[in-house]
Amino acid sequence: MGSMIVALLPYILGSALVPLQIIIGLLLLQSPNQGLLKGIAYVGGMTLTRLLQGAAFGLLLGESVAASGGEEGKGPVVATLLLVLGILLLVAAYKKWRKQPDPDEPPPKWLTAIDSATPWQALGIGLTLPLIAIKLWVFTLSALATIATAQLGLQSGAIAYVIFILLAQSLLLLPLALRLLIPQRSKAILDRASAWLTAYNRPIVIGVSLVFGLLFLQSGLSGLWAIP
Repeated sequence: MGSMIVALLPYILGSALVPLQIIIGLLLLQSPNQGLLKGIAYVGGMTLTRLLQGAAFGLLLGESVAASGGEEGKGPVVATLLLVLGILLLVAAYKKWRKQPDPDEPPPKWLTAIDSATPWQALGIGLTLPLIAIKLWVFTLSALATIATAQLGLQSGAIAYVIFILLAQSLLLLPLALRLLIPQRSKAILDRASAWLTAYNRPIVIGVSLVFGLLFLQSGLSGLWAIP
């Protein structure tokens, strides 16, 4: 399982280091009314959507990997997903550098409505965000294809995917843990984290997208090149 986590690490880091999802989670937690409940609902919604994605596409990708003979190396399915993900990330870095709107970012009214959101609306935001963000889709599908390629079996594969979800959402779970464990001190910490992420959102997105875009592009091209 350790080697499987290492193989999933690029997708875990890429999924975790999305500033917008963290900013939304922090804003919900800082809401004056039911902030903790909203934060839990938001993370719970994202978790449920990812579990449903795994149930819906895990078997399909497993069959595709088996049919394409991807038992060794990346295989054509994983290599193609990596290539697509690399291109998407490089396009996102370019658009952010040119200050063009990112299609993966929700409309601004989402952020302005955070304070007045109910826990049910926070759940809806969590359910929806992984569905409207193309890059999050490809991160998840790449992780599922990588697990399928390893042919771990149903139980071990499911465990590996749940670990992927938990680690991919670690930067959302950490603020929840702080709020639960040190509710008084956590407010100042979360305020500073939210302000920092909002101020440096653009350079963070450019840097993360560029680094992972080049990594996935090279990995996808090398994987396709190695296919006989």
